[in-house]
Amino acid sequence: MIPLRQRNVIRQRIHFRIRQKMQGTAERPRLNVYRSLNHIYAQIVDDAKGETILSASTLASKIKTGGNVAAAKEVGKQVAERAIEKGIKRVVFDRGGYLYHGRVKALADAARAAGLEF
Repeated sequence: MIPLRQRNVIRQRIHFRIRQKMQGTAERPRLNVYRSLNHIYAQIVDDAKGETILSASTLASKIKTGGNVAAAKEVGKQVAERAIEKGIKRVVFDRGGYLYHGRVKALADAARAAGLEF
């Protein structure tokens, strides 16, 4: 088993490699996901300006448990609703170096179901 610290270093290296190939623009910003042990965070970023347009997380939304698939679905739904309110329909999905599986996949599927295109 890989130690937690080393696993995060590997994830950061993968995330850096992904970020070299993708960039969020004003027309199609980047939907970034960060997954911790107890919470999940999603934010929509315009890389051209270097600013976060909006964000949603289990920490901010008063969900009791944030480390499960149900909470990830709720965050995905929230981030999509907030994006549509701001006039954002299309985004680029940045999985943050995590495997597209479990909570990350649940967040993405919920965002798609709520109206985001990626």
